[in-house]
Amino acid sequence: MWALLTALSAAAFFALLDGWYFLRASLVLARSRLQPAVRDLLREHSFSGLVLPHDLDLLLHMNNARYLREADLARFAHFTRSGLLGALRALGAGIVMGGCAVRYRRSLRLLQRFHIRSRLLCWDERAFYVEQRFVTPADGFVCAVLLNRQHVQGSSPEQVVQFLCKKKVESPEFPEEVKHWISYNETSSQKLRAESGIGSDPKNQ
Repeated sequence: MWALLTALSAAAFFALLDGWYFLRASLVLARSRLQPAVRDLLREHSFSGLVLPHDLDLLLHMNNARYLREADLARFAHFTRSGLLGALRALGAGIVMGGCAVRYRRSLRLLQRFHIRSRLLCWDERAFYVEQRFVTPADGFVCAVLLNRQHVQGSSPEQVVQFLCKKKVESPEFPEEVKHWISYNETSSQKLRAESGIGSDPKNQ
């Protein structure tokens, strides 16, 4: 009886939820806590991956959506080892994806290995901006590039960095591509607010 219930529970976990994602996320967080801390916020972090059969789409290369999921896991590891996640929790704050832009440059195939190189580029009064590159170790080719905006809730990036570094730290200069992307997002937000009749409250962006 217990064996049947266990089998049914496991089947429900994987059929009704993205079970592998939750398992991998838990393992990534646990492993990252055991690894040596890297207190340099701007240091690049490398996360290894492998294209498995359930990652494939109808064209037999890695599904576009899988890049975003793998990037999630790489950020978990990066934020944990850098101490950023711990600082957020200590301040009672949280962090959510506020936007993401992806460039796909070359397909990843079945059983192909890749590294995700994540680095914190800069921050403003509301969000951290993170770049993540999918790189094939065999030739160093950048197969995809993700630029994402990590919105801090319940605090501010400046307060988080100051808590972590024990001093006030200015953001690095914003790269040109980040400036252009922010401009695009602001223009898009203004258009959508105008269409919906919503005011200029930043929370509605």
